[in-house]
Amino acid sequence: MIDNSKPTMSSNRPYLIRALYQWIIDNGLTPYLLVDATVIGVEVPHQHVSNGKITLNIHPNSIRDLSLENDWFSFSARFSGISHQILFPAQATLAIYAKENGQGMKFNEEDRSPPPPPNPSSPNPLSRKPTLRIVK
Repeated sequence: MIDNSKPTMSSNRPYLIRALYQWIIDNGLTPYLLVDATVIGVEVPHQHVSNGKITLNIHPNSIRDLSLENDWFSFSARFSGISHQILFPAQATLAIYAKENGQGMKFNEEDRSPPPPPNPSSPNPLSRKPTLRIVK
């Protein structure tokens, strides 16, 4: 019997976001993320949400502990002088672009798959400590 089903692949969104983030930083610009704050699992300061969306400055000088994993993004940032832990599914990202010239990428809202629930057996992405690994 021949299997004609197409192999499923994970979303390319987090991979593209990581690549564009690096490209924007390498060019000395400020990466911004536009995030759909209405998606389940988005943890952002809601007083800064407008029309269900929030724009986040993710420049290394503006945030701490950035983690751009395949399923979830997280970091610590200050809003109006108050530190907040930001956590959201990668699929909630609507765009990544450079503040200074608007270059980047917009993602289709229709193409989003529902975010996977956080795995209770995996550590909280905000509590994970950096690790080093010896590569021979």
